[in-house]
Amino acid sequence: MFPSSNIATRPLFQKILVANDGSEGARKALVTAIELVQIYEADLHVVTVEECLPQHQGSVVGGELRPKPKVADYLRRVLIQAGLTATASRERLTPHLLAGHEVEAIVTFIAEHQFDLLIVGFMGHSKIFGQEWGSTSQNLTRLAPCPVLVVK
Repeated sequence: MFPSSNIATRPLFQKILVANDGSEGARKALVTAIELVQIYEADLHVVTVEECLPQHQGSVVGGELRPKPKVADYLRRVLIQAGLTATASRERLTPHLLAGHEVEAIVTFIAEHQFDLLIVGFMGHSKIFGQEWGSTSQNLTRLAPCPVLVVK
């Protein structure tokens, strides 16, 4: 038995991060995160990643390359919708839009900002017939420097 003076009184989860690509699995992960934030009184963050930013249209206008607006607009809507979902549950959510490879960007972000828990959907947009588990969620589970909750 450990002496009570040695037991940390810090809540199990203080900073929770949800990876959100806008898929149904990500929506379920966000709902679960909101429930856990209410239990643990933790800070709630959501992250989405635009791979290979900036993505260019292939033409130069005025000497500058212009990013494709559709992907950026979609990801902004994903973050806005996540914020509305949290607000409807009376929770505050901090959104983050990262650039780069999904798994690498999220793993690095977790380490830099010391999140206590990552929550991901079991399956994202890339639902390949017969696939048992999404590759992004599987890689995040394997590589994240914190516990990972995968929501089905």
